[in-house]
Amino acid sequence: MTDTLSIARDIVNGRRLLPAEANLLWDSDPIGLFLGADRIREHFKKKKINICNIINAKSGSCPEDCSFCAQSARHGAQVEKYPLADSLKIGEALDSAEKNRAGCFGIVTSGRRLSESEIDRVVEFVSANRGREIKLSASLGEIGEESFIKLKNGGLKRFHHNIETAESHFPKICRTHTFADRVKTAKAAKKAGLELCSGGIFGLGETRAQRVEFAFTLKELDADSIPLNFLNPVAGTPLAGAEPLSCEEILKSIAVTRYILPEKDISVCGGREVNLRDLQSWIFFAGANGMMTGNYLTTPGRGAAQDLKMISDLGFTVNDNGSCA
Repeated sequence: MTDTLSIARDIVNGRRLLPAEANLLWDSDPIGLFLGADRIREHFKKKKINICNIINAKSGSCPEDCSFCAQSARHGAQVEKYPLADSLKIGEALDSAEKNRAGCFGIVTSGRRLSESEIDRVVEFVSANRGREIKLSASLGEIGEESFIKLKNGGLKRFHHNIETAESHFPKICRTHTFADRVKTAKAAKKAGLELCSGGIFGLGETRAQRVEFAFTLKELDADSIPLNFLNPVAGTPLAGAEPLSCEEILKSIAVTRYILPEKDISVCGGREVNLRDLQSWIFFAGANGMMTGNYLTTPGRGAAQDLKMISDLGFTVNDNGSCA
């Protein structure tokens, strides 16, 4: 049996796992695994929990074929479709995020990329709100160097671009663009001097070893914040009938990610409520130090008041200068 507490102690003291070592963690005792992950989180992140909010600022009609995504025009999912929201609507969502004590606010758009005029509108909004204490983030698809410079100079602090899954599994969930395309954009964000928020979705049919592969790719990219989502199947998508991960498997996946990425911010986002149900509070004891509150892109989340109460009840505090997923 793998001695997860000893491994956690070694990680706190500077040891870093190799992929083969990380894969051994899956068969360890779950409680020991969680205790070790909690010890690592406690050492590097204390008892501060990051909260983020997002706005679905442009919805639906995406030409890509990602098998999990309700916004793909290639699937039959019924979602609201609308163009890029105006500054008033985005501003209202930003105000709400601040009231919810979010440390980061993400502007998220559908589609592979925005037009230059749309990017300029996002830059204008960011520039007008750069004086706020909340961190401004954006998830705008593929971005060129000039656009990244515009966003950075406008006051954007963080760019979100998920790699979604392991490179070895990516062709099974998307055929209209490649894993290399996603990595290229993530690297470009870091090169532009922005913080990188990059993670993905578990429950897409990937193996445990592929989840480890995914985490080590994020390590290579030096992603600052790791959002972990868990598939919430949507009718009309190719993965509508996918078998959900068990609660134990979800918590183990969070914990193994923490062992691999001990110093990074790890947030649990989409699928938290529907998949974990009464075990949502366990995400922190499995190693997470952040969460998304409120609604997601096309599925509802839980109210911020409930999440803030949960954080308080557990003896944690909100990091008002926190992460975004």
